Parts: sequence; C-alpha cells; structure tokens
Amino acid sequence: MEFANVLLEKEGAVATLTVNRPKALNALNRDTLLDIKAAIEACRDDAEVNVIIITGAGDKAFVAGADITFMQEMNALEGREFGLLGQSVFSLIESIEKPVIAAINGFALGGGCELAMACDFRICSDASKFGQPEVGLGVTPGFGGTQRLPRLVGTGMAKQLLYSGDMIDAAEALRIGLVNAVLPVDELMPYVKKLAARIASRGQVAVRFCKVAVNEGMQTDIDRSMTLEADLFGLCFATQDQKEGMKAFVEKRKAQFVGK
Repeated sequence: MEFANVLLEKEGAVATLTVNRPKALNALNRDTLLDIKAAIEACRDDAEVNVIIITGAGDKAFVAGADITFMQEMNALEGREFGLLGQSVFSLIESIEKPVIAAINGFALGGGCELAMACDFRICSDASKFGQPEVGLGVTPGFGGTQRLPRLVGTGMAKQLLYSGDMIDAAEALRIGLVNAVLPVDELMPYVKKLAARIASRGQVAVRFCKVAVNEGMQTDIDRSMTLEADLFGLCFATQDQKEGMKAFVEKRKAQFVGK
C-alpha cells in the first residue's frame, strides 16, 4: 500500500511507518494525518504485523509539529475540526491493540510530541528535541498534548512545559520520563527494530492484553483495574499461546507462538 505522505514497510512481524515530508520537517497537515490513519489501520488489519514503529524521514525531525502554513488562516470552527482530526488519529494509535513504538530521530515538537506521546513508549536519538511550543503561536496544543503530557511526566512538569513553550533536549526528556532511552543517532533504528522484534516474538495475545490492561486500568480506580487484570489473565488460559508457552518452558525450549 502506498501513501503520499508516509512510507509503510514490513520486516518480518514489524511494520515501520515513516512520516515522509522531510522538506517540511514532516509537519502534519490534514492529508498527512489521514495517511497516518490509513497506514495504522492497514497495520491493525494485517495479521502478519505484531509491532509498529513510527519514525520520521530525514535526519532533522521526527515530526516538527502541525503545519503552521496549513493552519494560519483557520477560523475557530476549522481549528476545532483540525484538532478533533488529530485527536482521533492519535487515539487510534493509542488504542490499537498492537504495540506502537516511537523512534524519535530529531525534532518532536507540538503535534510531533503529541504523536510520540500517543505511542506506547518512546526511544530517541541524542539529537532529539521535545516541546509543546503552541503558546508561542497563540494557541494551545490541540492533538492531546494537554492530557497525555501530565499523565506521562506529572502535572507540575507538564504545566511548566505547556505554559512556557520551552524546548528540552533528549537528556532532559529521559530525566522527566518522557522517553525510555536515548541512543546515538546511528544506533537508534537498529536498537528500536531489535526491541520491536523481541516484542513481536512473544505471545501476542498476552502482549495485547497487557496493553489493554494498562490503558484501561489507568483510566479507572485500582479495584476495577485489578478485576480487569484478573479477567485478562484468566482469558490467557483459553489460548494456544499459553499452552505452548508453558509447555516450552517446562521442556526448556523456545516457544513457537501462533497468536491465538
């Protein structure tokens, strides 16, 4: 499947979605958001894909933000509709049962930071920069930044970044918990692909249940989330993967999971 603004490649059970507007620093306009949505839906529906990586084309930016040229003449209604579009695409990324890893290879600002935060976790290069600079343009974040950032780094740090519009480097992003690891630029994609392949080799029903348990559990109280965990844990015992995984462990061999 081909798209105008993204590239989608498969390597084994891992799909890599690359936002491909390097001359615009991979900025997000309406068509790019729709291409990301279509590519994610294609990965969701492809039984051969277990893990998705999202990255940006070129050596400068993951996604430098929403496309300001595209937005500057919008009225209030058009701005709201654009925000809702971005939110819907990023919510799809967040809610899809397959793990999604952000491989951040440069600027992740505004909508780019919001895209990264919609992924399950983030690995970045040491050249990466992060921020929600929207207040410097006279607007708020519109693609989920005011909601996901405090959930990831805490309310106080999130408010500081949101109110100031300041940009932070990779080391600071690691310190506050926005990213999981920082790699030299040339080691980023090999590291992420190796990690993605390792995740893809596990029992996929269990991996996806883990994502459901975390995502849904974080939105409710501890008692309800524990019940959800018990339900999902129990359902695992109705799968071929559980039988194979435990049998392989007892027999001291590598499990051959089928994702069922």
